[in-house]
Amino acid sequence: MSWGTYLIIFAICVGTIVIFRVAPMFALADKELPDNVITMLNFIPVAAFAALVANDIFTPGAFQAGFWPAALPYVAAIPVIFCALKTRSLALCIVVGVAIYALLFYLV
Repeated sequence: MSWGTYLIIFAICVGTIVIFRVAPMFALADKELPDNVITMLNFIPVAAFAALVANDIFTPGAFQAGFWPAALPYVAAIPVIFCALKTRSLALCIVVGVAIYALLFYLV
């Protein structure tokens, strides 16, 4: 592919991002949203985090490598659940999960 083709693809990707992510923020910036819409929008970070976690924890064939390598994500998820219930901080949950997983990985 030539550089012109890459630039066209890049421009299309940037345009798509602007249309579908940036433009709605500007269009809805001055409008008051109904309470039920705001309630539903509050579920997006929780759903995104759950999708990321479920994808890594519930992997088909995880136990083929042995019990302990497959059990690490399950064990690391327990402190993350307590952290999420106590702090409600997505960033802190990610840090705790990565730290616990790394600690368990190097200990086992």
